[in-house]
Amino acid sequence: MSRRAGYTLLELIMVIGLLGLAAALLVPHVVGLSRMETQAAVRRLISDISYAQSDALANQEYRRIQFLDDGRGYALLSVDEATFGDPFDPETATYLEDPSGTYQSWGRYVVDYVDDTRYSGVSLGDIETAGSGNWITFDPLGGTVVSVGNPAGSSRIVVEGTDQSFEVLVTPMTGKLTVQKIDG
Repeated sequence: MSRRAGYTLLELIMVIGLLGLAAALLVPHVVGLSRMETQAAVRRLISDISYAQSDALANQEYRRIQFLDDGRGYALLSVDEATFGDPFDPETATYLEDPSGTYQSWGRYVVDYVDDTRYSGVSLGDIETAGSGNWITFDPLGGTVVSVGNPAGSSRIVVEGTDQSFEVLVTPMTGKLTVQKIDG
């Protein structure tokens, strides 16, 4: 009885495992880790803006994305008609609870690009929010407002990374989000 030439199942599993390990180690270097970090930061910003809008609509309350002054990140806040115009104070602000509970925010919904190593080299550049200061606020109907009962204009946020930059546009009234690559 002759034996057929071929590979055993164990040999095939070992080769596939080695190829998978090599791909996992090489792909970040080929694509560029800084590009992946920047793109992850943009995706996170988009999802957080969408979350704030959805939460405002679901709870019939005002929700705000407050951009930190030094471009290091942003926070998601709950505001009401009485506190709508108050300046941002990190000590007294009413933060939304971070549903994912990630990265040292102690339950507060704060995204800090400097402290969070997942976003190394990422910062917020130009922030234009149509006269509303350094924030975007959604009303109980999910629309953007500049003050209680007054719709906001469009907003523009630039996310800058080491190798590339993106611009996030927020459409007035509806809060529709658009992302454009502007550099890199």
